[in-house]
Amino acid sequence: MMADVRITQIRSLITQSPRHRRTMQTLGLRRIRHSVVHKSSPSLDGQLRLVAHLVKVEDATAGKE
Repeated sequence: MMADVRITQIRSLITQSPRHRRTMQTLGLRRIRHSVVHKSSPSLDGQLRLVAHLVKVEDATAGKE
C-alpha cells in the first residue's frame, strides 16, 4: 500500500527557474503555506527531489490512526 504524503510550499517561486515553477504547478502548489496530499510514488519522489529546497514533506497518514 502506498503512503500518503503531505507537501507544503515553504519558499517563494519568485527567483526560481521555470523548471522548478512547472514542477510546483504539477504538484498543485500555488502559494506559500499551501498544502496538498499525494500518494507516494517513484515519479513523485523525483519531483520532490527537484524542489526539496522549496517544500516540506511529511507523512499524511500519521493523523488517521
